[in-house]
Amino acid sequence: MNQRLDKAIDLRQKGNHNDSNELLVRLIEDFPENASINYQCAWSFDILGEEAKAVPFYEKAIKLGLPEKELEDALLGLGSTYRTLGEYEKSNGTFEKGMELFPNNRAMQTFYSMTLYNLNEHSKAMELLLQCLIETTNDPEILSYKKAIEFYSDKLDEIWK
Repeated sequence: MNQRLDKAIDLRQKGNHNDSNELLVRLIEDFPENASINYQCAWSFDILGEEAKAVPFYEKAIKLGLPEKELEDALLGLGSTYRTLGEYEKSNGTFEKGMELFPNNRAMQTFYSMTLYNLNEHSKAMELLLQCLIETTNDPEILSYKKAIEFYSDKLDEIWK
């Protein structure tokens, strides 16, 4: 099993997404209760642009229990996939769970901000993006305004006269 899974991942990394997906679908048939295989299969459908097919594999992988790093990536993948399918409330819940478990994952926060945008929570989305920006950038121009950006990040609707 591990050799076949490694081969599927290697195929994906080399850009052979269809072959990787086919191998993972066969692995699912042989090992339907393996969380990691379900996660990798979900990822393979996402790469192929078949998000709706990815969802049940993400959900099952998470339910079965994944190692920490795979769980982190699966929550990000599922939250993002729900968003692209217009299932914004499910996306929101998935990202909230992911950020509770992995509070320092900036990619998850960034994708979550997109969901917030879709839920018309524009201020919260911008605040989160601005916080991610100032905490991760190396750009000297942005860093020179770090205190101001941080101060205004949650006050975008305020007017000072």
